[in-house]
Amino acid sequence: MAAEVTRTFVCLGDVMTDVVARLEGHLVRGSDSPAPILLAAGGSAANTSAWLAATGSPSALIGRVGADLAGDAALDALESCGVAAYVCRDPTRATGTCIVLVSPDGERTMIPDAGANSGLTPDDVPTVLFQPTAHLHLSGYALLNEGSRAAALHALGLARATGTTISIDPASAGPLESLGADVFLAWCQGADALLANEDEARVLTGTDDPARAALALTAKFAEVVVKIGAQGALWAGRGVAEVTHLPADAVVVVDTTGAGDAFAAGWLPAALAGVDPVTALRAGCALAARAVAQVGARPT
Repeated sequence: MAAEVTRTFVCLGDVMTDVVARLEGHLVRGSDSPAPILLAAGGSAANTSAWLAATGSPSALIGRVGADLAGDAALDALESCGVAAYVCRDPTRATGTCIVLVSPDGERTMIPDAGANSGLTPDDVPTVLFQPTAHLHLSGYALLNEGSRAAALHALGLARATGTTISIDPASAGPLESLGADVFLAWCQGADALLANEDEARVLTGTDDPARAALALTAKFAEVVVKIGAQGALWAGRGVAEVTHLPADAVVVVDTTGAGDAFAAGWLPAALAGVDPVTALRAGCALAARAVAQVGARPT
């Protein structure tokens, strides 16, 4: 992605309330597994918007919440981070909720109920946000969810038509595999960058080698980042024969929820500013390190 003037980052996708349970040991099936539990603001697209705004980048979010107290709290949380929220209220669906089980090593398992996110429509997508000085970051959840898919595809069409650059996070390997890689990649045609984790890259390419997967995906995207957890991240660019690898920052991992969302918020402004791949990866890894060192998916 070429260097240009400062852009507004438009994120589209999920807004959630996270119910985070930090397990003190292994989950005991059929019995009790004590854990401190807290409510936190969540949703991949909303998290990225919040990290972008908190680190100084103009940020807007397109999404949908319920006409309930959880929706009020979600909008308040976005406003407190400085996000311009283009978030509609759904009269019949509740605000999306995700149960997040965090194991003692910080790894998270999520049980989501999309709620109002499933009601996002093309009419909820403000045309005015799409322009050559904007960048669309699309959460793959909006494509994987049949209810919001038309809105996501509409946003991609608007971005292509207006010269808005595009990045996509595939979001989740399980539903991505159920959908099929070819279908997902066809929807993403014309996007400039893909930010996937190792499992998502495997689903999209059929290879367990993240470096080979990153290189293969440059056939579809000009830039590809594959996040490999504690080992950091890989970058591949179209026409570049080898990947660039940067190790993750050394940090005590508390909760990995939202780490990829924070990485995107660090990497995207740097990549759009035209810096070299190592510098952009460093910006992404630094913000991801902040995310995993705390509980919850948003900046504190």
